[in-house]
Amino acid sequence: MSLATHSSDSPARQRLAIAAAAGSLLLLTACGSSSSGGSASADLHGQLPDPVRSSGVLRVGTDLKYAPIGFKTAEGKPDGLDVDLANALGQALGVRVQFAETPFERLFLGLQAHEFDVVMSGMTDNLQRRDGTDAKGMKMNSGVDFVDYFVTGTSIVVAKGNPQKVGTLDDLCGRTVALQRGTVQAVLAERQAAVCDKAHKKLTVQQTDTDDQALALVAQGKAAADLSDTPAAAYAAQQGRGGAQFQLVGEQMQAGPYGIVLSKEDTELRDVLVKALDRVIRSGEYDKILAKWGLSSGAAQNAVVNGGF
Repeated sequence: MSLATHSSDSPARQRLAIAAAAGSLLLLTACGSSSSGGSASADLHGQLPDPVRSSGVLRVGTDLKYAPIGFKTAEGKPDGLDVDLANALGQALGVRVQFAETPFERLFLGLQAHEFDVVMSGMTDNLQRRDGTDAKGMKMNSGVDFVDYFVTGTSIVVAKGNPQKVGTLDDLCGRTVALQRGTVQAVLAERQAAVCDKAHKKLTVQQTDTDDQALALVAQGKAAADLSDTPAAAYAAQQGRGGAQFQLVGEQMQAGPYGIVLSKEDTELRDVLVKALDRVIRSGEYDKILAKWGLSSGAAQNAVVNGGF
C-alpha cells in the first residue's frame, strides 16, 4: 500500500513506462475464470509450475478491506481492482483463482508459509520489501519478488471542511495521524515524526488494523488525517456519507508501483505471470478494468519485474 517519488523523471516511471500516475484464512473462489484453459491460454498454462498447473488453481492472498483495490460486496463476494485483474490473469493462464482473505500484516507470512501462491493486495513494490529488511536496513526475511501492474501514491485524507487546516505532512506536526499498520504510509509517518521532533512538535502516529479504522478516527476527530494510497483515499472521499464526510488535501506523494508478490524462488511462476499480464494489457481488458474503477491514470504499459525503489 505505496512508495517512490512523484517526479516525471523518476526511475519508477521510466522502468514501468507508465502513463501519468495521478487469525483465520477464508478461501473465496472467484467466478468467471476457466479451469481447463482454452486455446488462447494453453501456451501459458503449459508454462506454469507443476503445482499450479496440476491443481488448475492460482491461490491469491489478499486483504479485502481496501476499496476500491480489494473489498467484499454486500453479498460477501471479493471485488475491486486486484480481484478483477487476478481473474483476468487466471483466464489468460487457464486456471481458476482462489482468494485467501488475510490481514494485510500477515500476507508476507502467509506467502512464506505457502498458504497461497501470490499476493495481490495493493502491495507497493519497494527495495525494503524485495530485500526483506526493516526501515533500518536490518535483515528480517528472505525478501520477495514483484510483478508490477499499476502505479499510485500516498494521499492525505481529512474530515470534510478540513477543520484542522492540514495541507502537507508538516502540518501534521503537533497532531495525530492515523494509518494502517504494515503499510508504506507507516514508514512515511515514521520519517515525518523525526522531522516533527526536530521542530519540537510531536507527531502522534495511531496505527490501526484496517484503513477503515483509521478513517473512523478522522471522522471522530481523534486524528487530524489518515494517510493511505491515493485510490483508497479518493474512494473514501467520494463514498463517505455521499462525499460529505472526507476530502483529500495536498498533492499525491511517493508515486510507486503496486506489484503481484511472489517468493523469490518462484521464478517460473513469476515469469509466466509477466507474460500473462502483458497479454491482458495488450488485449484491452486491463484498460477496461482500470476504467471500471476510475483508476486509468495509474495504468502501466507493460509488466515489469521489481521496478520499484
